[in-house]
Amino acid sequence: MKGKKTFRAVDIILLSMVFLPILAGIALKVLYVPAPEGIDVTGAFIFFTAELGFASIPITEAQVNSWLVIISVFFLCLYLTHGIRAGVSTRRQLAAEWAVEKCEGLISENMGEHFSGFAPFIAAVMVLSALSSLMSLFGLFPPTSDLNVAAGWAILVFILITYYKMKCGPVNYLKSFAQPVPFLTPLNVISEVATPVSMAFRHFGNILSGTVVSALVAAGLQGLSHALLGWLPGKLGEIPFLQIGLPAVLSVYFDLFSSVLQAFIFAMLTMLYVAGAFDYETYSKRKEKKSNKSVTYGG
Repeated sequence: MKGKKTFRAVDIILLSMVFLPILAGIALKVLYVPAPEGIDVTGAFIFFTAELGFASIPITEAQVNSWLVIISVFFLCLYLTHGIRAGVSTRRQLAAEWAVEKCEGLISENMGEHFSGFAPFIAAVMVLSALSSLMSLFGLFPPTSDLNVAAGWAILVFILITYYKMKCGPVNYLKSFAQPVPFLTPLNVISEVATPVSMAFRHFGNILSGTVVSALVAAGLQGLSHALLGWLPGKLGEIPFLQIGLPAVLSVYFDLFSSVLQAFIFAMLTMLYVAGAFDYETYSKRKEKKSNKSVTYGG
């Protein structure tokens, strides 16, 4: 009995820590972020600027909310894995196993078996992207609508792409810019640099555009409501009746469907770019050649 009470108490603490960061974000916004007047598309609010001597680093809503999402995901993982045992199936364990199997299946289908270790990374990309975008449901600034956040993820993917290209050898990496013919080298270099740029702007632009469209529609409906129904007596004329319903429908698309879709697209592009950068046959031949050389010299 005591063990069950302890188990439930830990469960409650872990679940509380999943939602506590969101509540903390709402409290920070209420206390420090000034209420917008009309339509506000100014970007992330700057809480303070850290002076490091050689540089000034602004601490914004995007950074703070990103860490809040990371903390929530961390405790969600702890909750899902709390009490998992071999041979015992619970709803929580089945949910965790389903998520792992789906992610491993995506890796296997799109990247191949030799990339099986990428499952945690791709899962983290999808979850962080989706939950960061869904912060707007709580009235918080979504980190993915800040170009710095999307660009940071894209640069990380670009480093992985370059790393897997370099695994086939620096010479092969440089030769790839001259394929299929040497005079296309400038275009290939531009294409290499354009990969992280396009990933960052695609993700950032889709999330930001949804936020802007929702704000514009809500503001327009408020003005239209006052113009058409302002003649109603007393406080009734001040109620934006036309804002009831339509903004919620738009929120289902922009805040739910689009957020999850963009997270999936970013993860898919990551898988395809990284897998496409790695020539497994060339890598195997290079590895075999190195092995033969070491055997020869060793003998």
